[in-house]
Amino acid sequence: MAKSKPIGLRWRSSTLFIVSTVGIGLFTDLFLYGLVVPILPFILQDRVSLPQDQIQSHVSALLAAYAGASVLFSIPAGVIADRTSSRQTPFLIGLVALLGATLMLFLGQTVPVLVVARILQGTSAAVVWTIGLALVLDTVGPENLGKTIGSIFGFISIGELAAPVLGGVVYSKAGYPGVFGIGFGILAVDFIMRLLLVEKKVAAQWDVNNKDAESINEEQDGNAGDEEDANEEEPLLRKKEEDSYKVPDGQSKVVKGFPILYCLKDPRLLTALLLAFNQATLLSAFDATIPTEAEELYDFDSLKSGVLFIALVLPYLLLGPVAGWLVDRFGPKPAAVLGFGYLVPVLILLRLARPGGTSQIVVYCVLLALNGIGLAVIGSPSIVEASTVVQRYAKANPDFFGEQGPYAQLYGINSMVFSLGLTLGPLVSGGLKDKIGYGNMNIVIAMLCLVTAILSYVFIGGKPKMFERI
Repeated sequence: MAKSKPIGLRWRSSTLFIVSTVGIGLFTDLFLYGLVVPILPFILQDRVSLPQDQIQSHVSALLAAYAGASVLFSIPAGVIADRTSSRQTPFLIGLVALLGATLMLFLGQTVPVLVVARILQGTSAAVVWTIGLALVLDTVGPENLGKTIGSIFGFISIGELAAPVLGGVVYSKAGYPGVFGIGFGILAVDFIMRLLLVEKKVAAQWDVNNKDAESINEEQDGNAGDEEDANEEEPLLRKKEEDSYKVPDGQSKVVKGFPILYCLKDPRLLTALLLAFNQATLLSAFDATIPTEAEELYDFDSLKSGVLFIALVLPYLLLGPVAGWLVDRFGPKPAAVLGFGYLVPVLILLRLARPGGTSQIVVYCVLLALNGIGLAVIGSPSIVEASTVVQRYAKANPDFFGEQGPYAQLYGINSMVFSLGLTLGPLVSGGLKDKIGYGNMNIVIAMLCLVTAILSYVFIGGKPKMFERI
């Protein structure tokens, strides 16, 4: 018996709704990750009754537990995504796991329960990010992937940075029920959207979205034609570039079963993954150290610590989408080089934060805002560059990579690397802050950004002309 046509199939399978659903799903993950950041010190102190000298280490460990689980499960999620016919089912399962994690965080009274909750939350993140990005690719096609990913990342990064603000404010005013009430509300919206979503390949059974599919294909063909016209003046260069992405015969069974491994030989892809790692390290370092530094310098409670994140969030809110558009327009190299290079001095300037009254608080806010500008600039280059490189391999070797390409595997690895940054960021920054102080900690992170800027100049978007013969 044939299945009946779903109600509202046209809008439920539209590109806008599918991309919006993925965006909300990724937003939910990052938002719930960051929601408890400013209140973790107070949860550990008030509910778990930890001594003050153990607060920082446990805050860092709880932040890292989430990311550590995501590291372990990202690649398996990518393999599953490339081998399953439906993206919706695992996408929903990931949300169920996130709901369970949120309940444990809300009800947990001991450190082990909180750690297990964060581990479950990280496992959910691995599934949601990998499946979600693969679903975006299925929907918009590789030619439209860059601008779509840039837009989504601008939106979800704002959520990740805004969550600590709301977490601190709401906790101060309404306590734990208020904080987690927001979380459960967002989860409800996310669940409804994922449940309503209909993938385009499923909708094609009723031929209601052929027009959308044709328009996507036409746009891709048009873009491909533009690329061919642009390169007609340099046919030899184009042929040489295509040959450089050819996969030779005789690959091992491991590479054939997990073909993205071959792409990892490319220094452009490796550098793009380094950008993802350092971006996550920076975000998690701010998450882990701003609340404790504000408490030490200005005796801030959870409310004031949360509000302090506004200085970091606002530049991201205003400049993130603009920076993403510039990456689409001019490529990822300028944003990566200038963004990480700019962060070097402004991170070092954070050592100017001093105890004091309103004037010193204003100084710290200005310094955080300057860093927020840098975070906005580095938000898009990594995923756009990685997708571009893998797309070229997939086009040059359609038989080797398969009809869908290795994109879900790529996003699994990207999620793993990003999560690794989220894991090490709190641990390293928290440890350095305790050992050498907040100012010197930021110098170490600034040097990491300097190295990243140099590598981005050399590899992102291809080697500069002066390095072409190297």
